Amino acid sequence: MSPSAFIAAAALVLVAPAQAQTQTLPTTGTLVVVPAFGEVTHANDQAIATFSVEEQDKDKAAAASRVNQKMKQGTEIVRKEDPQAQLKTQGYYTYPVYPEDRPTPNGAPPKARVPTAWRVGQALEVKTTNLATLPRTAAAAQTVLALNNLQFGLSPAATRKLDGERIAATYQNLNERIASIAAAMGRKLADAVLDTVDFEGSGNYTDQRVEVMGARNFKAAMAAPPPVAEPSFEPGETTLQMRLVGKVRFK
Repeated sequence: MSPSAFIAAAALVLVAPAQAQTQTLPTTGTLVVVPAFGEVTHANDQAIATFSVEEQDKDKAAAASRVNQKMKQGTEIVRKEDPQAQLKTQGYYTYPVYPEDRPTPNGAPPKARVPTAWRVGQALEVKTTNLATLPRTAAAAQTVLALNNLQFGLSPAATRKLDGERIAATYQNLNERIASIAAAMGRKLADAVLDTVDFEGSGNYTDQRVEVMGARNFKAAMAAPPPVAEPSFEPGETTLQMRLVGKVRFK
């Protein structure tokens, strides 16, 4: 073999593997599964506050009577400060308070436990979208009741409005990812046909809420309770998320 022929043959051997590495697999009829994600954020426009009252007395009827009077007074205050608020009684409990157990001398049988007092309490849930006057409402109610819990979130109306925006954002993300995948595969976007769109968990979200825990219930109310300074609240915001999976087939 002449030197020129030998060099030409060697060149063919070197070029062949390089050409094999640059070749891409055929993608005609390929089905690609594409996950997509979208989210929208909105300021919280609803608050759920829980007020409660608790009394303890040797006379069960006396404790219950004070609880009933305070809850009625507190409910009237809330309704006056925020007429549009939705009120709901959450619970009412009555249970005995027993003295501390002490060992009996000389192995004598224990005496029957007798309650020394009774503890009575009741809770009230207040749901409102009037966040501007919420500090004033809470302060007025706290002259009689205790603020035990406060949660901020989205109202049903705001949630319905954001649901359309969340779907649009997720679907847009799907289109963007399909375009990127098509470019990576060396295909035109026009060659891709959307076969299936699966909105996994659409509408199945949990509002992230801000919780503020209050102090325990105070003792018997005074005839003229002192005013309570208005608390400071920051409603924050809630993010709604959505995930979908699309199946794209290339022509």
